[in-house]
Amino acid sequence: MADLSQIVKAYDVRGVVPDQWDEELARLFGAAFVRVTRAGSAVVGHDMRPSSPGLARAFAEGAAGQGADVTEIGLCSTDQLYFASGELDRPGAMFTASHNPAQYNGIKMCRAGAAPVGQDSGLAEIRALVEEWTEAGGPPAAEGPQGALTQRDMLADYARYLRSLVDLTAIRPLKVVVDAGNGMGGHTVPTVFEGLPLELDPMYFELDGTFPHHEANPLDPANIVDLQRRVRETGADIGLAFDGDADRCFVVDENGDPVSPSAITALVASRELAKEPGSTVIHNLITSWSVPEVVEESGGTPVRTRVGHSFIKEEMARTGAIFGGEHSAHYYFRDFWNADTGMLAALHVLAALGGQQGTLSQLVARYDRYAASGEINSTVDDQQGRAAAVKDAFASREGVELDELDGLTVTARDWWFNLRPSNTEPLLRLNVEARDAATVEQVRDEVLGIVRS
Repeated sequence: MADLSQIVKAYDVRGVVPDQWDEELARLFGAAFVRVTRAGSAVVGHDMRPSSPGLARAFAEGAAGQGADVTEIGLCSTDQLYFASGELDRPGAMFTASHNPAQYNGIKMCRAGAAPVGQDSGLAEIRALVEEWTEAGGPPAAEGPQGALTQRDMLADYARYLRSLVDLTAIRPLKVVVDAGNGMGGHTVPTVFEGLPLELDPMYFELDGTFPHHEANPLDPANIVDLQRRVRETGADIGLAFDGDADRCFVVDENGDPVSPSAITALVASRELAKEPGSTVIHNLITSWSVPEVVEESGGTPVRTRVGHSFIKEEMARTGAIFGGEHSAHYYFRDFWNADTGMLAALHVLAALGGQQGTLSQLVARYDRYAASGEINSTVDDQQGRAAAVKDAFASREGVELDELDGLTVTARDWWFNLRPSNTEPLLRLNVEARDAATVEQVRDEVLGIVRS
């Protein structure tokens, strides 16, 4: 019997296929999904991994077996699935393991309108039903008739909707290199960019869930080396890299230098606030100081939250925020059902760049104001004990504030750091930001000295 504790995570299902889960289990998840959401209809999509079509079809059959009519949209990005859930106003399931290696697969589930399904919003109940039915040999028969399976291509609708949210018609011509990492960006980018004044230079657009060129995780510097080289060699204006399911977008400038997701968050926030002054913008506690500064300068209200898409989406719904951004290159939009879409963020960056004559590095300089360490992971035997030691070391210092909204955040006049435990691994994650690089190094080394002692 499958050990669901190993594959049901905080926000999704994810594990090795077929070792940890398979189509039989996917069918049970489909049935349980319908029972928990009480869905009369659902939409199901999948990425390009070899196991994805079979898993997605099994899930759809399980859902239909419980009476739900299922629309199968086939190959899609995760944000395209969110679009379908919002546009059709029905729960959805996306089969992907995002940036994980080829042998992994998973399910990202949402309620109608792309509302998240996590441990506290239905995922625990879904897991309990799957465990119960695994022991019983399957779910009980549905009371009503079997649901229907229909197929629908929604890529053009998705592209049209995104283009309706950002006006790119008047931008100057731009040369854009896009590294899709053999993931779903290779499927969505050509349609979204079609007809725009962009000279597209595609890299690794062939859909291949074995990821032959590099991992589809652009936050790892090793995976954007090819993109950086191509931008420099071709004199491109900008480079974009998408992860495997193309819901995250990472940006490099005309020099091939990475643009921090915090700078992108600040840039997009300023554009959204120009449309609706006075609106709220959400940012997690690891984004740069520059984000709330720019939000306030743009006439908006910044709201700080924990790391993780469920917290961001909850705060967006609670506050009516127009936009939200994370350090991990997830970008959330009120006009996209509060869901994250890297593609829409990319269109905003292209519109901002193409709407003026300067380079991207010049454009983002106003949003990139501080030095930062990036995320540094330390393997520790005792997460709680090491974090407590760091807290003790800084608690009595003059001019220092501590908070524990998410892990430990220590803030001084010229610097701050956050130390968070991983939920899935024996790691502590450190992020440091300061007014200059020397201070970043000093604070980083002091904290790591305690963590790793």
